[in-house]
Amino acid sequence: MLIIGPPGSGKGTQAARISERLGVVAISTGDIFRDNVKRETPLGVEAKTFMDAGDFVPDSVTNRMVRDRLAADDVQEGFLLDGYPRTASQVAELDDILRENELALDVVLQLTADDEELVRRLLGRAELDGRSDDNEQVIRHRLGLYHDQTAPVVSRYDERGIVTRVDGIGTIDEVTDRVMTALKVAR
Repeated sequence: MLIIGPPGSGKGTQAARISERLGVVAISTGDIFRDNVKRETPLGVEAKTFMDAGDFVPDSVTNRMVRDRLAADDVQEGFLLDGYPRTASQVAELDDILRENELALDVVLQLTADDEELVRRLLGRAELDGRSDDNEQVIRHRLGLYHDQTAPVVSRYDERGIVTRVDGIGTIDEVTDRVMTALKVAR
């Protein structure tokens, strides 16, 4: 499974809940990058430059990380990707990775939300979490990147008939209820 949506749409929160309820491993590229930044690993230092500017970490770094992660034993019974793929070239790379590991995507869950609501959410999160990558200019830049680069990814999966859309506005529990209902229908 893949969860996709604009920054601030609740992907991470919902991914954790889906993972817990369905018993599948959640794989978040953002969490992996932030962990590396915190530990100041070479990958983290490289990723931080892009993250602080609101840009995507280059495909070469991201693809290598996802390829390694999806080769692990714990994904054989199911997985949930959060934050990947974000570009059309990453869709092609993920197709190759899945084919090599004899895996497949069953559903792409798209969380939707209004941009102004997302800006409000992300500014609030930045204040609470002290995240350097969440100021209004960077947030709007990231939303622009999402609309320009990631939205076409959804179109690719729409063509395959595996996209399920869920409104990401509401309380966490309300969104989770909508997500779980949508996933039951999608299976």
